[in-house]
Amino acid sequence: MPLLARTILTPLHIDVRRGAVADLAAILVDGRISAGGDVAVVVGPGQGEQIAELIRPSLRAADVFTVAGGTLDAADDLGAKLRARSYDAVVGIGGGKTIDVAKYAATRRGLPMVTVATSLANDGIASPVASLITDGIKGSYGVHIPIAVIVDLDFVAAGPERRNRAGIGDAVSNISALADWELARQVRGEPVDGLAASLARMGAEAVLAHRGDMTDDAFVTVLAEALISSGLAMAVCGTSRPASGGCHEIMHAVDALFPGTSSHGELAGLGALFCTFLRGDHRRFAEMSACLARHNLPRLPADVGLTDDQFVEAVQFAPATRPDRYTILEHLSLSPDETRRRLGDYADELRHHLG
Repeated sequence: MPLLARTILTPLHIDVRRGAVADLAAILVDGRISAGGDVAVVVGPGQGEQIAELIRPSLRAADVFTVAGGTLDAADDLGAKLRARSYDAVVGIGGGKTIDVAKYAATRRGLPMVTVATSLANDGIASPVASLITDGIKGSYGVHIPIAVIVDLDFVAAGPERRNRAGIGDAVSNISALADWELARQVRGEPVDGLAASLARMGAEAVLAHRGDMTDDAFVTVLAEALISSGLAMAVCGTSRPASGGCHEIMHAVDALFPGTSSHGELAGLGALFCTFLRGDHRRFAEMSACLARHNLPRLPADVGLTDDQFVEAVQFAPATRPDRYTILEHLSLSPDETRRRLGDYADELRHHLG
């Protein structure tokens, strides 16, 4: 009998709304994740601790662990603490760094993981990837996809607006990542997973086209669902390919060469816009530029505190961050002088759109 379908891993429960975190205990029970609330709750400083206090009355059997830093060492330390006794699951509450530490530690212990996101800074909230820092360099580690994902819009709204807006850059960067994937298919015969591409594209297109902003629950819901879809796309194909191309190579290069420059999402959006310009896709460039401008996201190196020379250095170094990837950067293989000239043309094009 021919194989007519495939099995894919997805969260059992996805909830994006105001007040969602109040139902965490019920979700654990209804999803048969933990009937008695015997879970390890992992929080970051700030909102994560507030939410832990909020849910403590309904999860009396839970242990709460505070983590900080988003490092591999922090994840290993948490893993050691999880060995102290038996848990039904790990519940990670906070931003991207906290979630990634919890995902990594839960995977190493073979425990299901529940994400409770307090920010929408990137697509890590539902992805099978944990980005952790070791020896000062951020690396990507394969982990199990969360068994449940909760985004409480009340807590998102209470967080720093700039951090949440950064997720817009990460979401729309999928457009550039998918174009790079298609380029790799045309040039190197690399297979493209159509389902993964569709999931990544739908969310990005929805964010790109929506005219709301971070004060609009409808837009924030679309953004949250786009970031979740991006994570699912990576789970479907088993790689970060549908959400990571030249855009993320540039982001990782900036992180490595000039650490602390800006957030993941802001740099991904900037990298995606530059790669789209290099690709010569004028329609997409105009759409992405307008979206980033509408949400006050960076479009020029100076917007994130980089000089042109520093950005050129990052673009030159970018392919080394993902040696297995074929993107517009590898395809063009620009020299430093050529990159500097194209960056000047890029800035002129942006000024034209502003004018």
